[in-house]
Amino acid sequence: MSTSRGVIAAKAAIHLLALSPLGWLLLQVWREWRAGASALGADPVAAIEHFLGEWALRLLLVTLAVTPLRQLTGLAALVRFRRMLGLYAFAYATLHFAAYLALDLGGYWALVFEEIAERPYLTVGFAAWVLLLPLAATSTQAAMRRLGRRWGRLHRLVYAIAALAVLHFWWVKSAKNDVAEPALYAGIAALLLGWRAVRALRSQRPRPQGTPPQRPP
Repeated sequence: MSTSRGVIAAKAAIHLLALSPLGWLLLQVWREWRAGASALGADPVAAIEHFLGEWALRLLLVTLAVTPLRQLTGLAALVRFRRMLGLYAFAYATLHFAAYLALDLGGYWALVFEEIAERPYLTVGFAAWVLLLPLAATSTQAAMRRLGRRWGRLHRLVYAIAALAVLHFWWVKSAKNDVAEPALYAGIAALLLGWRAVRALRSQRPRPQGTPPQRPP
């Protein structure tokens, strides 16, 4: 019972933490609309889009960090929170894209594919979001049972998504001569993906005779 209560409390805390940035953004938008205060800076549209995009990237990296943390700490219960974090990353990415459509394009959605094709940073960002769609759609227990081993192979797309998301963020920030923050996220992503690569290579090494097989991570 205590374990169950602990998991419920942890999930509630994650919901609160994941929704807090969105709540803060909505408050700033309300202040901007109500009082005309420049709570979002000189370019509110860009501020909203960048804020949502950055939180999508942060939550995606936190999702990727769950497995290494589980392996380092031995806390198997951490896996219970990975799907929730991934869905929040998808939600913020979708809001980021929706803000671009509604605020940047001003409702002229017919231009979206032309813009995506002509601007490389939009191309990679859109590709990352499209690849997130099947992962979000198959995040249920029923989908896991139905797909079996194919589910794990499908969800390895998250590695490519992380690389594309970091590249998208890097391109956006480098246009303003700001590479410090993108470099930080790129380093975190490289560390998390490198951890998986090293463990995968170690698992493929031939074992001495008589050594029992190890459980996959």
